[in-house]
Amino acid sequence: MGVIVTKFGGSSLADAGQFQKVKNILLADERRRFVVPSAPGKREEDDEKVTDMLYACHDRAALGENVEAVFDRLRGRFLGISQALGLSLDMNAELDKVFFALQNGQTRDFAASRGEFLSGMMLANYLGWEFIDAAEVICFDNQGVFDQERTQELLSRRLAGVERAVIPGFYGSLPNGKVKTFSRGGSDISGAIVARAAGAELYENWTDVPGFLMADPRIVKRPKEISVITYRELRELAYMGATVLHDEAIFPVRAAGIPINIRNTNDPSAPGTMILRADESHVRGAITAIAGRKGFTAIAIEKNMMNAELGFGRRVLGALEECGVSFEHLPTGIDTMTVLCADANLSGKIEQVIEKIRRSCKPDHIEVISGLSLIATVGRGMVRYPGTASRLFAALADAGINIRMIDQGSSEINIITAVESADFERAVNAIYAAFTK
Repeated sequence: MGVIVTKFGGSSLADAGQFQKVKNILLADERRRFVVPSAPGKREEDDEKVTDMLYACHDRAALGENVEAVFDRLRGRFLGISQALGLSLDMNAELDKVFFALQNGQTRDFAASRGEFLSGMMLANYLGWEFIDAAEVICFDNQGVFDQERTQELLSRRLAGVERAVIPGFYGSLPNGKVKTFSRGGSDISGAIVARAAGAELYENWTDVPGFLMADPRIVKRPKEISVITYRELRELAYMGATVLHDEAIFPVRAAGIPINIRNTNDPSAPGTMILRADESHVRGAITAIAGRKGFTAIAIEKNMMNAELGFGRRVLGALEECGVSFEHLPTGIDTMTVLCADANLSGKIEQVIEKIRRSCKPDHIEVISGLSLIATVGRGMVRYPGTASRLFAALADAGINIRMIDQGSSEINIITAVESADFERAVNAIYAAFTK
């Protein structure tokens, strides 16, 4: 019998009713043997996330402030779920341990991880499954980098001896035993790591949406659902702001060839979105989806005979490196080069970067263009559909939107355009309309 690894997001575990839905989903298929839970999320729009409360408790404790008011709200969340489910677990005792640790100098990563830890303990007790502390099986090295080989060895051996288990998401441990977390949303990564270690036939990622959509529903009204998408397309879309799945979650399962199924906890009969390796038989149109982000600045550099000047590009990028700034895109011409950077990376450093470029490259002209947004139009079928680019650019032109930059990747599965941030929403709607008529 094959194995399915399931991961449930915070909204899927926000209250006792959601825990009951999760249990029903797990018991509906006996192949669902390993589950990775997140910390309880928001119950409604103005609610607090458990992880945010834990961060607040740590930060207040670090300043010597009283944390009881925040921790009491946190305690109420967990006790409410535990009591409603009739758990035999002594949640008060477990919460007391966390409170004591927070009051006695535990790290911020430890504090943040306790949401998943306690959520996992409750779910394991509710299901009657074994609880495996992620700190025992998910490893980071001394520099805080995820140790894939060590984790694969430990976790696969542990899972081989267990029939069914709950492994909390989001964290692992350093060689010295201290807790280390992934970046925010990292439970997706944990789920993929467990899927690979278990040799799963499928990794199910359960959330509160029906799967991937062709565009952000906050921008485009009722965008179409995507039934099938490839790992490569997912990586492009996740990087550009599509937040259904953490963009690093694909790497462990991609290496093992394990498909991902995005499902909706509140509508378990819906098929969701399947994420697969590239498969030409699934191509149905020129594009798969559109995603974008605001907050970019372009540094446009001009110099005659730039293309003949050995090392020019290296010196430009060296100036960025010396200032600790990474770049997003680098479109070039014979005598021009444009470096596109996220505003968050450039903040407080733009003048320093410009001065270093002037000194090392001696350009004829430099222009800084701020207030830009990037839009990625992604699709593995684009390369075989004549006129894809012309439809995209015509749609923007017809909407009266000026394109500030065009960049098509060598993989030919995406076209990235930069527009003024004031035009961002109109641009996304125009592109979507052009390809869904």
